This record gives sequence, structure tokens and C-alpha cells, in this order.
Amino acid sequence: MNKNTKYAVFGSGSWATAIVKILSENLDKIGWYMRSVYTKEHILKEQHNPNYLSSVEFHTEQLILSNDINKIADWADVLIFVIPSAFIHAELQKLTVDITNKVVVSAVKGIIPETGLLVGEHFHDYYNIPFEHIGVIAGPCHAEEVALERLSYLTISCANPVKAQAIANVMKSDYIKTKISDDIIGTEYAVMLKNIYAIAAGIAHGLGYGDNFQSVLMSNAIREMKRFIKKMHKMKRNINNSAYLGDLLVTGYSIFSRNRMFGNMIGKGYTVKSAQMEMNMVAEGYYATKSAYLLNEKNSKKTQMPIINAVYGILYENKDPKKVFKKLTDKLD
Repeated sequence: MNKNTKYAVFGSGSWATAIVKILSENLDKIGWYMRSVYTKEHILKEQHNPNYLSSVEFHTEQLILSNDINKIADWADVLIFVIPSAFIHAELQKLTVDITNKVVVSAVKGIIPETGLLVGEHFHDYYNIPFEHIGVIAGPCHAEEVALERLSYLTISCANPVKAQAIANVMKSDYIKTKISDDIIGTEYAVMLKNIYAIAAGIAHGLGYGDNFQSVLMSNAIREMKRFIKKMHKMKRNINNSAYLGDLLVTGYSIFSRNRMFGNMIGKGYTVKSAQMEMNMVAEGYYATKSAYLLNEKNSKKTQMPIINAVYGILYENKDPKKVFKKLTDKLD
């Protein structure tokens, strides 16, 4: 990877839009795939995404926009996927070009439901991408704060430190600080799990629990995350680092957190379907909850994860949030 390496972003949501903005600080050209023809034409005409982070203005001469996933995948050397986990499998099925020589980076915050795999694992198993060519982008970093150019932090994980550093270099700026990690599986699980805990925090808020309970909930959440990740991929890691604890805290507490917002609506009495219909964005934690629950069920020795089990019961078994959280309070310490 060198200064001529070409980067492309796949997806048109808020986080995809934020990543394009970040890359535009350092690159002359950025490929950008989006499914919607309307969104593409609007960006070309009005210089901003009509649906997400509309305050961010782009210099369209920097952008290679297309509704053809193969055109962008063929053009770029580094493919950054930011398509929600619930929809990425359908989009990837459109791929016909060979991407085995590409570097694939996941900024997707969830497991692919159709295969039960992390995004990196999916690309390795189904597209023959070597693990040293797979990366993960983790926070703590909200798209809305990137739009406002507020100081934010990113962790780039990759088994190949040279590739990780190269990606980190093109993503850093006056308002973005970057670091690298070799814990690609751990960070990818962390960005999935923190959305579930943010839903739990939102449910608690919707039910009327206060800051004292929220702090206990987050304290237990990071320990639960540690147990889960250790079971899935045992290696030396500091769970208190920003990519784990930091990302969990910002997602659990921030007003910009769509997962917390989703959980808050559930706590206030919305059904899952009505909450999803009211929101304009995908709450990745909804899909991640089922994936995490099923992964744990498959293990011969299950991890103790009362928070995830509670959220699963509410979202997928139609259990009463008030009763579930009353029981949960006795399981936390």
C-alpha cells in the first residue's frame, strides 16, 4: 500500500457518509458505492447526502460515485464496507469481480445473519480474502460528531500492522486521531456487542431508571463483553482500551446513539416494529442481539451474559421490559 492506493466506501448511511468525509481530508479521489440512484444524483447536484449528515458538503470532483458495486470494487484497492449487517449479504451477492487481491475493511457493526459470521470471517470464508488483508474500524466515534469536526478517535485493527498503519494514516486529521491494533476479531465483536448494551441502556432510561443504575449497567456490560470475547477469541487484550470500553460508553450514553434511542422507545412501550418504523436509521443492535444470543447458545459452555439475554427476551420473545429489567437488577453487581 502506497500513496497511490485507491480507497472506496460501500454504503450511504450516516457512518458511511462520515467515513467518506474523513477520507476526503487526505485523498484526491474516493470511490463511493450506494444503491440509491436518487442519493447519487442528489450528491452530484447538491454536494451533500440528502438523507444523512446533510450538513456535510463534499467536493464532488473528489468522488467517484456509482450504483454499480462491481465498478467501485474493481476500481479500488481498499474496500471499506459500511452497509448494515442485515443488508450486506444481499449487496455482496451482486459482486462478480475478483476481490481476492483487495484489502477489505469492515465498518459494519454486526454479524452477517445469513452466515452467523463476523464480516471479516465472511470475507475470508466466502471470498478467499486472507486475514492479513482484512481490517476493522472501531470507535469511539459517532458520525454526527465527525460531521461537526469534534475531536474523535478511531482504532484500525488488522493482522498486518503495515496495512493497519497505512489505513490509519489516511483517516487521521486535525479532528480524527487514530491508533492500530492486531485484535481484529476482538474489536469486531466489540463493535457488535456495544450496540446491544446501548439498547439495554436505552430500555433502562425509557423505563425510568436513573444514572446510578446506568453506571452499574455499563460496569457489568464491559465485564460481560470481556467474557464473551474471551470465549470467542482468546488473546491478550486490555478491555479498558478505547476500542472496547470507550466505544461502549459513547454508544451507551450519547444522544447520537441510534441503538440507545431504539432501546429508549422500547422501554417507553413501543413495539419493536413500531420503533423500527419511527426511526430513520438502522439500529444494528437489534440484529446483533439475536446473533450474539445464538452464538452463545451454540457453545457447550455458555458464557454468563444476563444483559444480552434480557435484551433478547424483550426484543425476540416479547417479554415485558419492566419485568425483565426488574429481574436483571438482581443479577448485576
